[in-house]
Parts: sequence; structure tokens; C-alpha cells
Amino acid sequence: MMHSCGPDVPPSQNPGVALGLALGAAARAGRDKVTIFASPRLADFGAWAEQLIAESTGKNGKGLIPIDNEPLGVAQVYGDDRFFIALSLAGDEDAARDSRLNALQAAGHPVVRIKLESPEHIGQEFFRFEIATAVAGAVIGINPFDQPNVQEAKDRTVAILEGFAQDGKLPAEEAGSLSEVLGHAERGRSYVCLQAFVAPTPERQAKLDRLQARLRDALGCAVTAGFGPRYLHSTGQYHKGGPPNGVFVQLLAGEQDDEAIPGRAFGFRTLRDAQALGDAGALRGRGLPLARISLAAADAAIERALEHIATTRTST
Repeated sequence: MMHSCGPDVPPSQNPGVALGLALGAAARAGRDKVTIFASPRLADFGAWAEQLIAESTGKNGKGLIPIDNEPLGVAQVYGDDRFFIALSLAGDEDAARDSRLNALQAAGHPVVRIKLESPEHIGQEFFRFEIATAVAGAVIGINPFDQPNVQEAKDRTVAILEGFAQDGKLPAEEAGSLSEVLGHAERGRSYVCLQAFVAPTPERQAKLDRLQARLRDALGCAVTAGFGPRYLHSTGQYHKGGPPNGVFVQLLAGEQDDEAIPGRAFGFRTLRDAQALGDAGALRGRGLPLARISLAAADAAIERALEHIATTRTST
């Protein structure tokens, strides 16, 4: 792959350049939601690509937002802002998955298919996608080699923790109306971002997957889902530096022991909560809609919000 993507290879024959040109052209045409589906044995590739694509391209009001781990839906639930990449592995054939991908392509959605002969070949995709991201950045018109907006949430978190050291409490944060926030979502333009500030577990991941699919099907929007504070260094740059079309929902944990951090005046729970508040402040500072709800009550809260949105849109 390194040789195939070399500077002496014509763009039409260069796999990294070809993918980058396709991504860049798609973004300029409004298809900036890069949706990655991978075979089960390659499933973690999306988490790596998520940081590469979002952090590299999401700046100056432009960029590509990767959608990782989204359940594959029928063609009708997707708007015209999608670009699909299917990464498959020989021996992991899935007829139902292939049928849905064919239906997406038949409906006019761009679908890139990459097939690997063995898991060991994943290294070539790391290289291909790095070249592609750099090329896509050039087409979009941004510098893919910096991350100017990542520091802002860090600075806000530091200020919040300094305040905690003085008075022993975190600042109050307005919860925001979930139905009002989700009401900003526009099919074919917006994306909804679920930010779960809880410890990742298989059960919580399954819940995020369920909420992700439910919101996508109801709103017709791309939905990203990630655990905080990890996402601050993956999609976080795009959230604050990319196009201002994100709709944000922070999913919060209940009270738990604040395990001490040696040498600090706060524990791990306080640190996590301060990071959530810091990012919420950075997003709201840009005028982006954000709600904060309990993860435990998220299913019921989202259903109520969707019912309210449906009733409001029907009446108007």
C-alpha cells in the first residue's frame, strides 16, 4: 500500500488518493457524514478512523464527521448527506448486510467497498486512510495536520476544577429541554451526537446502539455515539471546529464514589463531571444546542421528546 500510494503513482491508480478525492468531493457536495461498516473481526477499525477523520478535517466550519458502529438501516432512513464505506474480511460474508449495501447504492448513495483477505492486512488500510484524509483535507480546503479546538474544552475543565478546589462544588449547569434540542435536527443536514459520560460496558454500548438507531430512524439524521471523555480527542475537534450543524445530548451517570486522585483536591468522578461541563460550555459558547440527561432514564426521555417533536411538526 505504501508503494501503491507513492508520489510517482497517477491519482487514478493510487488507492489513497482515489479514496481521498471521493471523500473530499462528497463533502463539497454535502455528503459529509462518513458512515463506516466493518466486518465483526475488523469492528474496531472504525474507532481508529473516527479520530483520524474527525480530528483532521473538522475545522474552519468544514469537515467530515465519521459515523462508527451505527446499525445498518434500510435505504429510506438515510438522507442525502451520507457517504458509506464498507470494510469486509474474506470469510465474514453476510448476505443480509450485502443486500442492504446494494440497496443503498441503488438508491443513489455512494458506497465504497474494501475487502481484505486476512486481518493482518489491516495495516494497509491505516496507510490508505491516512493518505486519503490528507487528500480530502486539501480538497475541502483545510489543514488536516492541526487540532485548534481541542484545547478549549481542556481549558474550561481546568477552570472548573480550580473553582472546585476553592468551594468544593462544581458549577450548576442548565439541563436544557431535550425535545427543544432534538427539534433542531434537520434531515440531510444535521447530526445528533450522543456523549455518554459513563464507564463503557457491553450493556451500555448496546444501549447506545439502540438509542442511536432509534434517533436516526425517527429524525432521519446521522447519529454519532461515543463515551466521554474519550470522544474529546476523537470527534471533539469536529464538534467545535466543523460545520455548526450538530445537536448534542450528554448522557450522565448517577452518583458514585469519588475515587481519590493522589495529589489532587478532586477525585475521578469530579474530574469526569468537570470534563463534561467543560465541553458543554464550549459547545454552548458556539450557540450549539445541547441537553444533559441521565443515561438510566434516556430511553423514556428520548421517547417523550420524539413524541413531542412528532406532534409539533404534525400540527405545524
